[in-house]
Amino acid sequence: MIETISMERRLFLGASLSGLLTLSPSGVAKTQTQAQERSLSLYNQHTGETLYSVFWYQGSYQRDSLKEIEHLCRDHRSNTTHPVDTRLLELLYLLTVKLQNAKPIEIISAYRSQKTNHALRKRSRGVAKNSYHTRGQAVDIKVPNCSSQRLYRTAKALQAGGVGYYPRSGFIHIDTGPVRHW
Repeated sequence: MIETISMERRLFLGASLSGLLTLSPSGVAKTQTQAQERSLSLYNQHTGETLYSVFWYQGSYQRDSLKEIEHLCRDHRSNTTHPVDTRLLELLYLLTVKLQNAKPIEIISAYRSQKTNHALRKRSRGVAKNSYHTRGQAVDIKVPNCSSQRLYRTAKALQAGGVGYYPRSGFIHIDTGPVRHW
């Protein structure tokens, strides 16, 4: 519960301090906290699936949308799913708004089963033993028409969790763990 309150506070502060704005259908600027809905456009690089989903509407997370996102973010190697932390969705939403991105966020890796994570650890020292990916609390992403460096700086400035920068691979990692960066 303390981590949830802390994350909500960090998300609120990050959104407030960064002056995020959205436009209503009438074109009137609204602060993010006044928005009636939050949506994401996602593309899974491994499965080729694309999804546009309103995951939060008038103060409530939308169960059907969360299930669709969970399916898109599944472990493609084992075809297993896990609930995606809503705080992670909020981070993705904040990045979308902050970057004024209209294209789908490219998902490189989201949920990973323990078995998949273990296999990846055998091949790379960069895979954490207790990865947030295995809890539905992490995602590796690219954003079209946005450099990985700009994406990293923007995510890091939100101060809402872990942010990793992988410039040679052209993606970043974000998670809902403690604020840290590498």
